[in-house]
Amino acid sequence: MNTAYGKASLFVFTLALVLSCQGCVGSLFYQPDRTVYDTPDRHGLAYEQVTFQSRDGTRLSGWFIPAMGTPRGTVIHFHGNAQNMTAHFGFVSWLPARGFNLFIFDYRGYGASDGTPDRRGVYEDSLVALDYLATRPGLDHNRILVLGQSLGGANAIAAVASRPHGNIRAVAVDSAFASYRGIVRDKIAAIPLLSLVRTPLARLLIGDDASPDGAVANIAPTPLLIIHGTGDRVVPYSHGQRLFAVAREPKQFWSVEGGEHTDAFADPGSPYRQRLVAFFNETLDGRIVAGKANGREAQRVQ
Repeated sequence: MNTAYGKASLFVFTLALVLSCQGCVGSLFYQPDRTVYDTPDRHGLAYEQVTFQSRDGTRLSGWFIPAMGTPRGTVIHFHGNAQNMTAHFGFVSWLPARGFNLFIFDYRGYGASDGTPDRRGVYEDSLVALDYLATRPGLDHNRILVLGQSLGGANAIAAVASRPHGNIRAVAVDSAFASYRGIVRDKIAAIPLLSLVRTPLARLLIGDDASPDGAVANIAPTPLLIIHGTGDRVVPYSHGQRLFAVAREPKQFWSVEGGEHTDAFADPGSPYRQRLVAFFNETLDGRIVAGKANGREAQRVQ
C-alpha cells in the first residue's frame, strides 16, 4: 500500500470514527422520554404539579409533595439520565412519610418539560430548580436538603457548588460519575478496538466543563455524603472514590457492598434509607456541623 495513501485512509477512518462517536456521546448522558410511569397519588401522597422557567425561558415541570406531618426539611431530588422523574420517583417516594417535603423536577426535554437536553441547559435547569425551592412560599428555606442520583448527582454537585451555601444543609449523591470525560473514557475502554486510544479519543469527543470532580470541593462547608456500589457496572466504583478524595470536609462515603447502579434506595427494606434519614436529621439538628471537624466528616461506611 502506498504510504501516503495509507496515512490518508487512516486519517479519514479516524475522523469518521470520531464524528460517529460524537453522535453517541449525547445519548450516553441524556435518554429522556415523556411516558408517565408513576404518580404520587398511587402511593397515597398529595402533590402539586408545578411549572417554572429556566434562565432561557424553557418551561420546566415538577412535583411538590408535602411531608406527612410536620416537615423536618425539604429534599430536592435530581434524577438520573434516562426516562424522566416519574420513572425515578420510587427512589424517593418514601421520604414524605419520614417527615420531609419532597420536590422533584424534570430537566429540559424530559417528561413534561419543554426543550432538548444538553449539558449547559441541564446545568442551568438545576440552578433554577434550587432557586425555585429557595423562594417557594411556606417553606423553611434554611432547611433544604439535596439528593442526586447518577447524572443527577453530577448535576447536583455542579449546581450546589456554584451557589451560596446558607440555605442548603446537606448534599447526598448516589452513583455519580466524577467527570464527563472520565466516564466516556471508561465506556471507550470497553470497546476492544478503541481501548488503547481511550484517553485521546475521550478528549476529542467531550469537554470536562461542569464536571463534578472540579466542583465538589466547593460544596464545603456544607456536609456531603457520597454513596456508591462496589458492583456498579454503569458508573464504576472508582468514580465515587475519586469524588470523595477531592471533596473537602465535612464528608462521608458509604460503600454499598456488591451494590449495582443506584441500588442504595431501590429496595423498600434497604437500610440505606434509614441511614439517609439519619444523615439528614443529624445535619438539621447540628450534629454534623458545616465546616467543623467532628470526627465523622471523612468516615467510610460499608
